[in-house]
Amino acid sequence: MKKIVLSFATIAMLFTSCNDDQNVINTNEQSKIDMSDFYVYTDADLDEAEKVANNSKLKSCYSMVNLNRMLNEDPSLEKKLYDIEYHTRSQINAKKPNGNGNGNGNSGGGNDGGTDPVTDNLGIINIPVNIHVVYSNAQQNVSDNQINAQIAVLNDDFRASNNDINQVPNEFAGLVADSEINFTLANTFRHSNSTSAWSTNDAVKDAYPPVSPSTHLNIWICNISGGILGYAQFPGGPSATDGVVVLYSSLPGGSAAPYNEGRTLTHEVGHYLNLRHIWGDGRCNRDDFVTDTPTSDAANYGCPSYPTVNCRTTDMTMNYMDYVDDSCMYMFSEGQKLRMRSIFESGGARESMLN
Repeated sequence: MKKIVLSFATIAMLFTSCNDDQNVINTNEQSKIDMSDFYVYTDADLDEAEKVANNSKLKSCYSMVNLNRMLNEDPSLEKKLYDIEYHTRSQINAKKPNGNGNGNGNSGGGNDGGTDPVTDNLGIINIPVNIHVVYSNAQQNVSDNQINAQIAVLNDDFRASNNDINQVPNEFAGLVADSEINFTLANTFRHSNSTSAWSTNDAVKDAYPPVSPSTHLNIWICNISGGILGYAQFPGGPSATDGVVVLYSSLPGGSAAPYNEGRTLTHEVGHYLNLRHIWGDGRCNRDDFVTDTPTSDAANYGCPSYPTVNCRTTDMTMNYMDYVDDSCMYMFSEGQKLRMRSIFESGGARESMLN
């Protein structure tokens, strides 16, 4: 009996030793994931208020203001976004040979791959798309041809096959990424509604809820009040409002020039896939969590000349996550590619879209 007791004691010690070793491993792995630069609330509300005060005619993306609103309405969302960011950085960090690919882009750590592409074994990701056209008149009831043209723009932009890609300056040419994400039109739903313009409080989604949001990207095409081009919901938000809303006239051939070549949706889908604006919606000390998009202090507009320098670096003004004219944005970076694709990996916020 004494021998048996001793044997059990020995086994228990072995298990304890193994668990201690595992705890060391887990602790060491966690120590590689730097979350010190992570933030959720931004200055976007103040920026928009300033535009209104200045009677600005510039149209913009409302995604960050929308995120601030959602955080105020649901305090638990902040923890969800933190967990998604932690997972994103962990996935990217695991692919880096030196294990230093996590977060804190301002200090150079970055959560992107820089110029060292890595693979995630996901292959080409195909996202089925549900389009909801909500219109109060014939002009807002965009044609099937425009919708097809918009899907084509998405695919050209996310696959780095657009005709403008050769305009990328040499400084950034090596960072141009084919995200290997495709979009396929699944369904088009048309809804006649007397509302002439929808606000940015998700009322259009409440009126016409998303269809299969866990497996499909839902896009609402409508008239948006307040001179807003569009807004998206980041991963982690409620499924009942998951998707993207865009101004009907921003589709290819629409009347919202110079924002009528379909790049508004490219920009907003970037948010839907967890990309921030390249200036981090703050000043030079704010980051978009991607190192190969240089630090900036504000959005760029129009068609900026190259180089445009802010925060002692050259702005990647041609990036889809800036605010320049449609004709002057034409790239995602390798770091942004890694960030987008990580949410489809095991445990990722949009993993279900692959099933």
